[in-house]
Amino acid sequence: QQQQQQQQQQQQQQQRPGVVVVAEADMPLGYTPEEKARFEQLVKLRRRWLKDQELSPREPVLPGSSGPVARFWDGFLQPRSLWRIYTYKACNAGWWTLSRLLIPAWLVHYYVKYHLDSKPYGIVNVKPRIFPGDTILETGEVIPSLEDENPKHH
Repeated sequence: QQQQQQQQQQQQQQQRPGVVVVAEADMPLGYTPEEKARFEQLVKLRRRWLKDQELSPREPVLPGSSGPVARFWDGFLQPRSLWRIYTYKACNAGWWTLSRLLIPAWLVHYYVKYHLDSKPYGIVNVKPRIFPGDTILETGEVIPSLEDENPKHH
């Protein structure tokens, strides 16, 4: 039978060169022993992990608080402590001042300064350009022409 199978394989390879045909008898059915052992190991590990996730009646274990700093924070973080009440009020007042007073005032100031009053006597006033020979209206002074100090200099 083996000779017949080999002859059939050779015939098939001659018909389709470059293709290797493996006989069905050469292929093992199911998992190899190594694969079975690995699969069993994984199953055991998963079961152990799931069992480890269960809490015992003594868990969670919380550390005891001791020392002056821990006592301060335990007292400070009580729901109706005086510090918490005043801290809350200060934060609310600061947020209200920032969001309803300072930011809107800054936006109004910006708009007025750069968009609304761009005319003379506004907040932003661009000075007029002065050229030689111009007369200053307030003083009547005439701007002299620019003269080179050293005419030979290039």
